Amino acid sequence: MIKANIHLETSKWLKKIENPKNYFNKKIYKLNKILNKKKKIELSILLTDNKNMKKLNCKFRGKNKPTDVLSFPLDKKDYIGDIAISFEFVNKRSYLSNFNYELDRLWIHGYLHLIGYDHKKNKDYLKMIKRENQLINKLNYCVKK
Repeated sequence: MIKANIHLETSKWLKKIENPKNYFNKKIYKLNKILNKKKKIELSILLTDNKNMKKLNCKFRGKNKPTDVLSFPLDKKDYIGDIAISFEFVNKRSYLSNFNYELDRLWIHGYLHLIGYDHKKNKDYLKMIKRENQLINKLNYCVKK
């Protein structure tokens, strides 16, 4: 069973999601049903902005620019790590689909990194994207264009 701690670093998110903790509790509940996990695991999701993502990206990846999502896997007993998501990236991409879809795509992407997926090699990228799409589809999405 997955449990998520939600941290709101900027109020920009509240323009799109009235109650982020409630939003993620519902999504995590659905993900738990999809994955049917027995073992309890915990993660944190930081909802931030480009300014802070740039700082994190510089500090941890040596890249002096913002990015959409960062994952920080941890090798602790029940705690698998942290995910940080940039509001501006989600908001900009939502013009082509919708805000919730783009947000879910990024936190699912981050979650997959926490459990060991990566995309350094093309075959690993294809494997990760396939799993990402499976999970998004199972969360019952119909993208509005």
